[in-house]
Amino acid sequence: MAPQRRAGSGGTAAGPDRGGGRRHGSAKKSRGQQGSRRRWLKAAFLLSSAAVGGLLSWSYLSAEDGVTEVLAHRSESLQDKFIEVPCSEDYDSHKRFEGCTPRKCGRGVTDAVITREEAERIRRIAERGLSLGGSDGGASILDLHSGALSLGKHFVNLYRYFGDKIQDIFTEEDFALYRDVRLRIQQRIAQAFGISSASMYLTKPTFFSRINNTEAKTTHDEYWHPHVDKITYGSFDYTSLLYLSDYTEDFGGGRFVFMDASSNKTIEPRAGTWVASFPSEQQLSLSSAPNQLLWTVDGGRVSFFTSGSENLHRVEKVHWGTRYAITISFTCNPDHGIGDPVLM
Repeated sequence: MAPQRRAGSGGTAAGPDRGGGRRHGSAKKSRGQQGSRRRWLKAAFLLSSAAVGGLLSWSYLSAEDGVTEVLAHRSESLQDKFIEVPCSEDYDSHKRFEGCTPRKCGRGVTDAVITREEAERIRRIAERGLSLGGSDGGASILDLHSGALSLGKHFVNLYRYFGDKIQDIFTEEDFALYRDVRLRIQQRIAQAFGISSASMYLTKPTFFSRINNTEAKTTHDEYWHPHVDKITYGSFDYTSLLYLSDYTEDFGGGRFVFMDASSNKTIEPRAGTWVASFPSEQQLSLSSAPNQLLWTVDGGRVSFFTSGSENLHRVEKVHWGTRYAITISFTCNPDHGIGDPVLM
């Protein structure tokens, strides 16, 4: 009888009918409706879970690819592109230097500072130096200032480790080119941010990087994590990168990514390329082949930015090939300045 009483109670709660049989039928109908609703809710939950999961997966993959907006395509030639962004508070916890510490923050890209030939010559400096060592993982470092060189799972000082052999690897002309290129990049950064280049000082670490798709062996190989230069190094106020190889031609993946709150902004590295253009009217009058395209070699790409949290960034994992670049960093604090490298 207890089950009947529960059925009767369920029928009474469901409606005004007092009949025993009617109550039993109403209870069965109610249970059927509840079961149907539960099945519908379960299906809806599964569908919504799948949709949310798919959205999260898409968001993750989009973040991993870093492809939301391309600031600089490899195929385009940029004289000067600059985007201003609000400064973070990172600079407030360090001594400020009037006329240098960033008050105007942002990021820029130019293909007009370094020629393709110069980028190739500087890459050969990196290749020769890194031929002396190299990481067991995917990221190798060469710092001509401190002498730090990746070797297996560790670093050595190439000037002490290789001694007189260094004279056979580098020349005075190599170091002179390095200094000249550094100075031009420094002047371009100063111009973009409206400061005096004389108020900027080269700071450490400033280094060549060679990245391939070899599996990481130590934390030094894990170059792809998001980071802020001012937080990581402290001395950095302005960061620049000179790319020494070409995206999609020399390597896949490996794009530079600014990670903004709203979207990622990507720079595609390039060391310079041949650019086709139609001749001008004056050139047409002098040309024996008026319909022929003119080909010129465009310069290597430099990206630069203020080093605080306004420019959180990372590098995508390199999927194939080898990516070469040089990071050149500047500080406003003369106490953290370093000199240009010299051949020892």
